[in-house]
Amino acid sequence: MADSCAVSDLIDPEGFRTNVGIVLMQGAEVFLGRRTGGRGWQFPQGGVRPGESPEQALYRELDEEIGLAAASVELIGATRDWLRYRLPARYIRRNQLPVCIGQKQRWFLLRLRSTEVRFDFRRTTEPEFDQWRWVSWWEPVREVIYFKRPVYACALTELAPLAFDGQPPALPPWWDTVTAHAGAGTVALPAH
Repeated sequence: MADSCAVSDLIDPEGFRTNVGIVLMQGAEVFLGRRTGGRGWQFPQGGVRPGESPEQALYRELDEEIGLAAASVELIGATRDWLRYRLPARYIRRNQLPVCIGQKQRWFLLRLRSTEVRFDFRRTTEPEFDQWRWVSWWEPVREVIYFKRPVYACALTELAPLAFDGQPPALPPWWDTVTAHAGAGTVALPAH
């Protein structure tokens, strides 16, 4: 779903929208979707609705954004804590209450059960993605919009040992340059 917050979203007292992020693997690669209209590349993600657990939101978003049913994937693991990022000032809708200043996300690692998969981006009236591709594990950190890079770096670093049986791939040569400010604005929140 969109990065800005909708009235129905769960927004905590600090102004962070409760959200799930999805890292979908096939072999050693991960799914990366192009936001509709060529607005950058990212993982599937979306808000947690009132009364919905993060796991329920994960499977709903998986279906809505890329057309996969829960039976198509195996849940490998999740980040221990919520990771959060702040939205740049231009994305904050101050005339909307409660004011949403960013997102707190629980990230889930999924593996496709079959190599034969068909994605369907038209499950909603406003599709999130219009293209997709498989990329190497660390590549999404470089391709996602700048203010999400710290969360992507944290989530992929934490999930890599689960994805690769304790032997994550080596960091790419560009890692230090792209993640130079990775700690700024990203915080792991205690699990509740």
